[in-house]
Amino acid sequence: MSNKKIAVLIPCYNESKTIEKVVKDYKKELPSADIYVYDNNSSDGTDKIAKKAGAIVKYEHRQGKGNVIRTMFKEIDADCYLMIDGDDTYPADNAKEMVKYVLEDKVDMVIGDRLSSTYFEENKRPFHNFGNKLVRGLINTLFKSNVRDIMTGYRAFSYEFVKTFPVLSKGFEIETEMTIHALDKNFSLKEIPVEYRDRPAGSESKLNTFSDGFKVLKTIGRLFKEYKPTVFFGLIGLLFLIISLCFGVPVFVEYFKTHLVKRFPTLIFAGFMLMISVLSFVCGIILEVVVKKHRQLFELFLIDKKRD
Repeated sequence: MSNKKIAVLIPCYNESKTIEKVVKDYKKELPSADIYVYDNNSSDGTDKIAKKAGAIVKYEHRQGKGNVIRTMFKEIDADCYLMIDGDDTYPADNAKEMVKYVLEDKVDMVIGDRLSSTYFEENKRPFHNFGNKLVRGLINTLFKSNVRDIMTGYRAFSYEFVKTFPVLSKGFEIETEMTIHALDKNFSLKEIPVEYRDRPAGSESKLNTFSDGFKVLKTIGRLFKEYKPTVFFGLIGLLFLIISLCFGVPVFVEYFKTHLVKRFPTLIFAGFMLMISVLSFVCGIILEVVVKKHRQLFELFLIDKKRD
């Protein structure tokens, strides 16, 4: 492990209260690692404090955590990447174990699981707790998985994952996107419980419970449509089929009794709903073929990348 390059990635926005401690803690725990702090338009001197503490400071001027991580992943080459937040909510005690899973056990993504540890006791924001449970339940149901912490900011990655992950999200929904991408592309995952502590006094969360929560749910819906089109469009098709039957069946029952069609507008509406239902099912089947082909090409791409 000593001859492997380890990069600690810390996206930061106004974390002057905690960044010095975070940098020093991870330098002590991983002395051979390069500590990168990417400043995202901080106005409180976070970058100067981080540089003084020994970090390599870089900048991303497009606002949003997703934008920062996109730049980090693109610019930095390493054998193992450890991503943490700059708010000192994740102790450095688990850093070596997470890195070891990537470098020695060839795990593609190690997830620091807060929710099985101290998160619900330490986090004082009840809507955040509810949101984490909701997102976890949705993703595990839709993608038939059993990931315990979807939105944690404490993760370790392999080189293959980082360099093949297409970052599309701009904000805090990035962690959700990472998890879904890993599940869909069958990357190896490992979860370890990590202690979570709430932000120290004077340090404020940048996560807006409702607006960022809505973005996360929107991201789940978008990725569900893109990764599971048969199920997504099948559910839409089923909905329109039910509407068609609810309006159309009474018209046909009436016709068989009287041999007259008295409600032509209702029959036409039911027919349109049936057409939309059939089109939705067909779209889902076609897009599923496209998605499967993309998965095959992705696997071939990974094989070629390993040969290089």
